[in-house]
Amino acid sequence: MQTTLGFSNFLQEVDGVGMFLLAVLALMSVATWYLILTKAIANWNMRRHAKKFLSEFWEAPYLEVVAECLSDGQPRDPFSHLAHHGFRAITQHGTKTSQRMIEAGSQEEFLTRSLRRAIEQDTARLESGLTLLASVGSSAPFIGLFGTVWGVYHALISIGASGQSSLDKVAGPVGEALIMTALGLAVAIPAVLAYNFFARTNRVVLAELDGFAHDLFAFMSTGSRMTEPATGGNVAVLARKGA
Repeated sequence: MQTTLGFSNFLQEVDGVGMFLLAVLALMSVATWYLILTKAIANWNMRRHAKKFLSEFWEAPYLEVVAECLSDGQPRDPFSHLAHHGFRAITQHGTKTSQRMIEAGSQEEFLTRSLRRAIEQDTARLESGLTLLASVGSSAPFIGLFGTVWGVYHALISIGASGQSSLDKVAGPVGEALIMTALGLAVAIPAVLAYNFFARTNRVVLAELDGFAHDLFAFMSTGSRMTEPATGGNVAVLARKGA
């Protein structure tokens, strides 16, 4: 009588430890793909809004126009969020009471702290979920390997107890145990690839954000293009700088 082997037979023969490891790998896989989909959609929306905002920012005749646009709603990307913090810092510094630590220093120092806090918040937001992806990518293969070792151990114990040690009796159960290693790799590979992709995307965004922060600080600290000129003359559009 031929014994049916395969994944279905593996599920029927697996013990409690094996089922627990399978459940852990399944949860890891679900969490990985959830993060991949949600972060991919969020990054796409962020880049779309950032492109629109930067285009409007560099085409604005003066910064007051940008401030009015930002007052209409919540920032949807790191660049508008940074500008929003900058404008709010200028406003708060103009009405400060000098009785709080956060209001200490000159306008340039106050603006620098505000822009730095905004960048730190955006960095934390961009990196959310990456720790989980890194953890899944590094641990899932070992969880699968542990399941394989556990399965091989029980298969050999069962074969030894039955007294049947021929190759066909050993190869089947041992081969089924290797399914756990394959599952661990199937969970880990997407997590590793997604982590590398999102980490590189974040580095690019943060590098662009750092350059924009320097430009924004230069405009706001010097008061250049803050308001519409009161006298006549040509109003030059802000020259767009390379991102």
